[in-house]
Amino acid sequence: MKPWDGLLLDCRLATLTDNGQPYGRIENAALGWKDGKITFSAPQGQLPDKPDVLAARVESLNSAWITPGLIDCHTHLVFAGNRAHEFELRLQGVAYEDIARAGGGIVSTVEHTRAASADELFAQSLPRARGLLADGVTTLEIKSGYGLNFDSEAKMLRVARRVGAELGIDVRTTFLGAHAVPPEFGGRQSDYVDELCVRMLPAIAHAGLADAVDAFCENIAFTPSETRRVFETARSLGLPVKLHADQLSDLDGAALAAEFNALSADHLEYTNEAGVRAMAAAGSVAVMLPAAFYTLRESRLPPIEKFRAHGVPMAVASDLNPGTSPVLSLRHAMNMACTLFRLTPEEALRGATVHAARALGLADRGMLAADQRADFVIWDVEHPAELCYWIGGALARRMYVGGRTVQP
Repeated sequence: MKPWDGLLLDCRLATLTDNGQPYGRIENAALGWKDGKITFSAPQGQLPDKPDVLAARVESLNSAWITPGLIDCHTHLVFAGNRAHEFELRLQGVAYEDIARAGGGIVSTVEHTRAASADELFAQSLPRARGLLADGVTTLEIKSGYGLNFDSEAKMLRVARRVGAELGIDVRTTFLGAHAVPPEFGGRQSDYVDELCVRMLPAIAHAGLADAVDAFCENIAFTPSETRRVFETARSLGLPVKLHADQLSDLDGAALAAEFNALSADHLEYTNEAGVRAMAAAGSVAVMLPAAFYTLRESRLPPIEKFRAHGVPMAVASDLNPGTSPVLSLRHAMNMACTLFRLTPEEALRGATVHAARALGLADRGMLAADQRADFVIWDVEHPAELCYWIGGALARRMYVGGRTVQP
């Protein structure tokens, strides 16, 4: 029998399984893997044989903590330029909606992203992904939405896949053509929805560039009826959906997402209880994006207690983007989820692992358990709560993706 590829001894595991212990904690543990999958995640005393017989490589960690690799399930990481000037405007009291209506916001990033070559876009985006990886992220979602025509949206999605290949991590791509109306369709929003549904989305699906479809359903973006049409097209093409929902107003976006069995609804500051119930029935994940809440200085909290009461799983993501969430650390977003949204550190860690995996439709990661992907991080901490407690700092000692070490 071929031995395991690796075995870590004398460690502490935050498995994030439901084993009855906080964080799914296992003390005096061992973690083994083979062919990219976890083979053993249990107390060391339960090993079936001597370590040097079981594994080709054995290492003692002197009680270090191991968690599943973090999963950032909502980012807009691929873009060109930045919007620091809009940050200054917001600090002077200009509302985000006013900036967007004046030609700023998403559309300003579209101009820079369209103008950048694929190589230029890759060169600007890769350092942002390296920053997330250095902080423990081993799976990453990247949306399009700053191209708003077929060629530029396809360019973004290809660059996103290239980022994953360069870093040796798994990048899931999401088509977000329904992010804003491009300038050439000014005053013709319904025509742009036609372009999305008749040409762009089918071409993206045919090219195999997207793992899911997203939309921005909001007063400054797309109406519920327009969003429903995009989602119907996605469903006809066999693509799952996600939704930017109820961030700035209550348009019943959460319920709309649930109607299409969305993988997730994200933001959700204005979601009503009927929307929460609908998400619970559909099994959709509520993705918390506290860094955007912080950057926009919002005051309306997502209905956290209602999500808890109705059993809606809550993921936590960075929402890394140039306008409303220029954050390069998922752990920083986890801290914000605790301090601003009052999630517990365990809820935040589960939100950035097992629930984030579910928000991407992935059942093979997010926990330290047999047959899960061997995506995990060894941390320089004395307790898992420190992953949310420390704001910044290099806490990740070593990261593994599919049983292979990766470097940012």
